[in-house]
Amino acid sequence: QVQLVESGGGLVQPGGSLRLSCTASGIIFSSDIMKWYRQNPGKQRELVAATRSSGTANYADSVKGRFTISRDNAKNTVYLQMNSLKPEDTAVYYCNMIRGLIGYWGQGTQVTVSS
Repeated sequence: QVQLVESGGGLVQPGGSLRLSCTASGIIFSSDIMKWYRQNPGKQRELVAATRSSGTANYADSVKGRFTISRDNAKNTVYLQMNSLKPEDTAVYYCNMIRGLIGYWGQGTQVTVSS
């Protein structure tokens, strides 16, 4: 059974940093594209960042220069380093992977940016 488990969310002041982790079990994702999304109530889920097996990455314009996605294939874990956080980054963050026709999601981790 495939599971993605996110961790690392919390409450942080504007300008602060957090590092999210997503660990996969039941699957080896070394060749898969791994993604981070975020969502607020009543809004569509937004793609934040994605990383390929080679380590190349893409980012939403809203987080470029502030967020960094990385992966450790040996640990089956993908990370999202978030710096210079803004109140508008507040959301539930989810990691995602697609294998064949099946999409896998974690349960999400809440990030709240507030003073």
